[in-house]
Amino acid sequence: MSDTDTIYKTDALIAHDIDAYLDTHQHKSLLRFITCGSVDDGKSTLIGRLLYDSKMIFEDQLEALQADSKRVGTQGQEIDFALLVDGLAAEREQGITIDVAYRFFATEKRKFIVADCPGHEQYTRNMFTGASTADLAIMMIDARKGVLVQTRRHSYLCNLIGIKNIVLAVNKMDLVDYSQQVFDEIFADYTAFAHEIGIKSFTAMPISGFKGDNITTLSENTPWFTGQPLIEHLESVELDLTTDQTKPFRLPVQWVNRPNLDFRGFSGLISSGSVKPGDAVRVLPSGKTSTVTKIVTLDDELDEAVAGQSVTICFADEVDCSRGNVIAVADAPPEVSDQFEATIVWMDDDPLHVGRAYWLKLGTQTVSVTVQQPKYTVNVNTMEHLAAKTLELNAIGVAELATDKPIVFEPYALSRTLGGFILIDKITNRTVGAGMLHFSLRRAQNVHWQATDIGREEHAGLKNQKARVLWFTGLSGSGKSTIANEVEKSLNLMNRHTFLLDGDNVRHGLNKDLGFTEADRIENIRRVGEVAKLMADAGLIVLTAFISPFRVERDMVRAMLPDAEFIEIFVDTPLEVAEARDVKGLYKKARSGALKNFTGIDSPYEPPLNPEIRVNTVEMTATEAAEYIVRQIMPLK
Repeated sequence: MSDTDTIYKTDALIAHDIDAYLDTHQHKSLLRFITCGSVDDGKSTLIGRLLYDSKMIFEDQLEALQADSKRVGTQGQEIDFALLVDGLAAEREQGITIDVAYRFFATEKRKFIVADCPGHEQYTRNMFTGASTADLAIMMIDARKGVLVQTRRHSYLCNLIGIKNIVLAVNKMDLVDYSQQVFDEIFADYTAFAHEIGIKSFTAMPISGFKGDNITTLSENTPWFTGQPLIEHLESVELDLTTDQTKPFRLPVQWVNRPNLDFRGFSGLISSGSVKPGDAVRVLPSGKTSTVTKIVTLDDELDEAVAGQSVTICFADEVDCSRGNVIAVADAPPEVSDQFEATIVWMDDDPLHVGRAYWLKLGTQTVSVTVQQPKYTVNVNTMEHLAAKTLELNAIGVAELATDKPIVFEPYALSRTLGGFILIDKITNRTVGAGMLHFSLRRAQNVHWQATDIGREEHAGLKNQKARVLWFTGLSGSGKSTIANEVEKSLNLMNRHTFLLDGDNVRHGLNKDLGFTEADRIENIRRVGEVAKLMADAGLIVLTAFISPFRVERDMVRAMLPDAEFIEIFVDTPLEVAEARDVKGLYKKARSGALKNFTGIDSPYEPPLNPEIRVNTVEMTATEAAEYIVRQIMPLK
């Protein structure tokens, strides 16, 4: 045999070995888990140890780790495994974890993605993010300190989010001489707390992330411990995905697949159950039914697809189905509703604005939602239910919420995908909260929209006009009420049927119970918007004169009405001009501190970005402004 033949055969063997390795690796199950607990419990050190022991560190990384350990480590001349995970400069400087760090490693039996979550209370929202996709949580406890406040908080959150596999890792046993008594006392304390918050079972083990005790093999230092070492437990624990496959079939539609005129399928990730060609399915929220003809992937057609697979499903019938819909087994579909009770974890520095519209994203569905005043918040230290008017950063509360249209859902206890949601601020696009749906409210099922034979077109037709809402907005003293009054007088002379809703007038009756806090201002505009919509349904031209300082509330009212019926009129007056007028003496009170939350002084005004009409009261009189507005709206018949 020539040297060339030998090289070819060697290359072929290497290629075969690589293919075999990749094939084996591809079919390993994947466990996602988090490490959590209080500050300095050794979470990062444990993950670094797992990476080190699983041979997932390259030589150059090991060299860098050894150098960094001597330079900025906390273990003297020994390797500081936490530096493998704490990558931010601020983390290394302070010796803490700030953001969630994800790391991948693998053993012969399973692949893992681990999230190292911060322990500080101010970073609880980061911990919640890491826990949202986890199958298992390792609850770290410093053997010297026992069960702490943040241990309780993180345990409560893990249970709340539905993590059923919890490992109680009593760490730093080397610093308490591997005392069984210390371990047993911590185990007893945590057991009592776990049962109190509803954790039915957990696996406890004594470890030392720094020394490696009971991480990959059982340690001689703890002969009294007879359980599995940590890595063996992680390799053998049952995955949530396995349980999901036994549930009814659900597929949230991500997109409609139309590569050509002859193919139409619906693509998405199967969240639960299984499906085969010939199965009867139902599309929600419409409720239309059909039969699956084939299941397609990028590579081939499947005889069956199960939870965790991304597929494209084709129907026997031309059923209307689009992104945000849910395909489900026909005889056991999920629920559809627009009002719910939910637990919300608030994750933003700004508090929840009760009544303000946020985006709610649940699976592939995105809708507008308003959150009511919380029923209560939970003190995770005492499990007390506390009264609250809003939710502050890291608060956990229960509240009712209403979406602008029905969504497909299941209680979070049954489905993370169709029961878990996030809240997004419409202006900043920040994720401000995350939540879990409990159930739909009974009134959502019992109260239905009553169809009537006479509608808005007939009402407006009798009045020979097109219904509109003329929404005047601007600072106090800008001239909104004066101009709106002049516009109504002109329309009245033209035989138009109108009604003027003035900010001060409605506070004498409809909104007399509201103050001037941001929450009350939001509710003030919501109520006025609903009244304006009803009046527009009656065929009237409705004029409203309100400061309405926030864009999101003005957009909320716009969304209540058909296209082109909401006309935003910005009465543009500089603050110094409005304050100089100060007809009601309000600016003077605000400047003196006698009047709080006054727009333009200690509460912001957000001017319209693209109003339909803009009038400048510095450049024109109220009469001129009114004439200009009437000329703009009257051609719109």
